[in-house]
Amino acid sequence: MTYRGAVLDLDGTIYRGGERLPGAAETVAALRDRDVSVCCCSNNPTKSRSAYVERLAEMGVEVTEAEIVSAGTVTAEYLAEHHAADDVFLVGDDGLREQLEAAGLSLVADATDADVLVASWDRGFDYGSMIAGLRGLEDPSTVFLGTDPDRTVPTAGGKSVPGSGAIIGAVAATADRDPDRVLGKPSPETVDAVTAALGVPAEDCLLVGDRLDTDVAMGERAGMTTVLVLTGVTDREDVAASEVTPDYVVESIADVPDLLD
Repeated sequence: MTYRGAVLDLDGTIYRGGERLPGAAETVAALRDRDVSVCCCSNNPTKSRSAYVERLAEMGVEVTEAEIVSAGTVTAEYLAEHHAADDVFLVGDDGLREQLEAAGLSLVADATDADVLVASWDRGFDYGSMIAGLRGLEDPSTVFLGTDPDRTVPTAGGKSVPGSGAIIGAVAATADRDPDRVLGKPSPETVDAVTAALGVPAEDCLLVGDRLDTDVAMGERAGMTTVLVLTGVTDREDVAASEVTPDYVVESIADVPDLLD
């Protein structure tokens, strides 16, 4: 099959923590040499498009802002489209707050004033955050959104740390209420964002990622060809036990050019 677009996960696929993974730059170059459009897609909601471009450039991977989709950009765009006139309370990182403010959204300091409560990764998450989430969601009309479902994220040292999904789950359990919508991969909103960025139908795309439940699940649901790399949080035992089945399982992104040939 000839692919016209490629969706590339970042953490665990192109890099791990702050270190570029072997073959990442060469694979991006190989895709471009074959006129395959590239979209880098991350469930990390804390960084802007420009921050991702800068970080990747420092690792020797050149991309443009138009080639970046993240849980943060998807969340900001979703709110701007569906809740532009609403007040938003954020349980989340300053990096996400800046993205929401840049999208023209109104963020409030008191959760009880919110029309929408957004929960996400936050290094400062504490008991007070759970109280705020509880107070904000006591009104059943308050919309409850999560940026992404990743309960853990990989680090350069080989250990994982809690991600957005852990914080969303804590807020949800405290308020005894599931989110109305969780954005980021594998949501339909993220599928729409990556195919729009690529300008290519999903069925003509290759998706490369390290997670079964987000990366591969999104590609599978959208009709993309899926490639699981083993440089992140998933091993072959996980694949054997999963209901989500990647089309290919490879050791790392360095093996992707062989699939193109």
